[in-house]
Amino acid sequence: MDPNLLAFARRLEERLVFTPGPTEVSPRVREAMALPVANSDLDPDFAALYRATCAGLQELLHTQSDVLILAGEGLLGLEAAIASLVEPGDRVLALANGLYGHGFADFARDYGAEVTVFAAPDRQPLDPDALRRFLRDQRPFKLATLVHCETPTGLTNPVDQLLPVLHEHGILTVMDSVSAIAAEPLEADAWHADVVLGGSQKALSAPPGLAFLSVSPAAWEAMARRRTPIRGVYLNLRLWKDLWLEKGEFPYTPSTSDVYALYTAVEDALAEGEAARLARHQRLARAIRAAGEAAGLELYPEPRAAARSVTAWLIPDQLRPREQDIRRFMWEEHGVLMAGSWGEAAGRVWRAGHMGENARPEKGERFVRALAATLQHFGWNLPADPVAAYREALGSAGAPGEGNGG
Repeated sequence: MDPNLLAFARRLEERLVFTPGPTEVSPRVREAMALPVANSDLDPDFAALYRATCAGLQELLHTQSDVLILAGEGLLGLEAAIASLVEPGDRVLALANGLYGHGFADFARDYGAEVTVFAAPDRQPLDPDALRRFLRDQRPFKLATLVHCETPTGLTNPVDQLLPVLHEHGILTVMDSVSAIAAEPLEADAWHADVVLGGSQKALSAPPGLAFLSVSPAAWEAMARRRTPIRGVYLNLRLWKDLWLEKGEFPYTPSTSDVYALYTAVEDALAEGEAARLARHQRLARAIRAAGEAAGLELYPEPRAAARSVTAWLIPDQLRPREQDIRRFMWEEHGVLMAGSWGEAAGRVWRAGHMGENARPEKGERFVRALAATLQHFGWNLPADPVAAYREALGSAGAPGEGNGG
């Protein structure tokens, strides 16, 4: 191996990337990427592996809908869904209380939709009852978009209640679950989700580079009824139905090594079992938040809406001018990477990603130790011992009635 690349790899091995994606990747998943590269168009064994990976994702999403794996980061799935379903003049409802919810609205506008936004503040979950009242006075919508977990603010929305309301009004739904899949409860069919979008680099802890999505029969039918052709090729989901689903031919060359890794990550997630996996994420989330409270940090979202996969804290006013210096110091001196945020939360929020391979007790404690030492270095007074609070919360049973993240 090239000495520079080897040195880079060794530095990464010694450090902890505790961010909300990309997450750390297990040795087993990394080893899968080193398998020989298949010819995806000619090798039937690769096609079988691709189908098996899709079947595993169906199980994780609890859906009988078709699942596709696309060669591109999670954002590819979001835009492909909009490009394939939205035509100029379509009425689209964007449920938005964060960066990605409002981003969905922008995508729909880019494809000519007439967009209405049902909004809430970015620290509050969307309200199903308010949505039901809102829809009473609205003309019909073809499509609604919503976000399961708003990663930039560490907030989860009650999609189990929002999706049925939209279904009652005959509205197709496209849901971004990129940061929720494998960390949060998800019942795609029972909740009436038409398109569910995911990404490889979040709670499944595969390398970045793949988007995946489920497509319901109603969504396929809506694409078939379009008045205008779908623009482009790479974003055209109909090509996947016409070529892959009906003929077994890929519309373009898949990222074979990335599929190997995703297959292994999905296999590991299913082997752990859903109850154990969700409990592990909730337990780590609770412990990380207890440590943050002991450190004097305020949780950004309302506690009832806090995600299992990511914790976001409001940066204290006195530390805000040096927030990037603080994260840089934590990385360079302690080898632990904490994330800032994006959009309106940029410069106001710190984030810890405890999803997938990051949701391990020893990694959480290493993060807490680095955070506490870094805050003290920058003159912040710790009200209590974050490490002790972390350990105590990790060892205690969760109380009934807690929010999504605990």
